[in-house]
Amino acid sequence: MTKQITGPLPGMAVISLWMLILCGIGLYGVITRHFPWMVIVLCALFAAAASGLLQQRRWGWALTLAAAFLSMCYGTYMVFHLHQLQLMLMVVVNLIFFLYLVRPEVIERLR
Repeated sequence: MTKQITGPLPGMAVISLWMLILCGIGLYGVITRHFPWMVIVLCALFAAAASGLLQQRRWGWALTLAAAFLSMCYGTYMVFHLHQLQLMLMVVVNLIFFLYLVRPEVIERLR
């Protein structure tokens, strides 16, 4: 008999926390009027992605995968086009999370 582990992998929990941090940054930017109010939609998607990934749902995985990829693309644009070198850390973190999410061990945990 094999013991079946049903909880999320530690990396999945860290990625969910990252999505919630991105959500919080977006909401803070809207509240302080640094970001347009439409960013609230992105914040809701980040929060939904974090929730779905913690519940090990395939839609949460897909939403988180898309959010990590698009955040990485946005950060790359900001680094190369607008020379915002401080965003290089965000690019690297999102790349690591994207590569982690496409691992077979992570995909087989999804329902």
